Amino acid sequence: MQSSHAAARIFARFDDPNLAGYGGLAPVVRLAGRCALPALADEHVRLPASRDGTGAFPPAKLMSLVGGMVAGADSINDIDRMRHGGLPRLFSGVRAPSTLGSYLRSFSYGHVKQLHAVARRFLPELAAYTPLLPGTGQVAYVDIDDTIRRTYGYVKQESDTDTARSRA
Repeated sequence: MQSSHAAARIFARFDDPNLAGYGGLAPVVRLAGRCALPALADEHVRLPASRDGTGAFPPAKLMSLVGGMVAGADSINDIDRMRHGGLPRLFSGVRAPSTLGSYLRSFSYGHVKQLHAVARRFLPELAAYTPLLPGTGQVAYVDIDDTIRRTYGYVKQESDTDTARSRA
């Protein structure tokens, strides 16, 4: 079957200053703030100073990236969705996509390790603030070993022989 009408071009524009898209974004950003993500970024992320200000204000840039990812941004250009409609009234300090792209391109391996240090400290705060798993105060030791090795020797051969005998 085929439609006999051409599809109309539809363009939606959400630029009303009172409209805030991505309704779940505000609680996530508040939760990150309460769990000290901006303070951790300010404490642990150190980029070299440059004339264009690439290394300046790591907390604002990190929170802009987190907010953009929560809003569904999958590229640097998509971070611009944080600056439409009423979102600038909800969030202060949202950085432009070009600024965030320059910020991310200035990272070296050591800076990625600094972000890893932020994540290591942030996750326990997040887990303490949002008790999703009851009974996590109990300790359980689980041995998860992903090592796969060949087993050699007489003991291994005996166990294979015993298994073969028990099957017969």
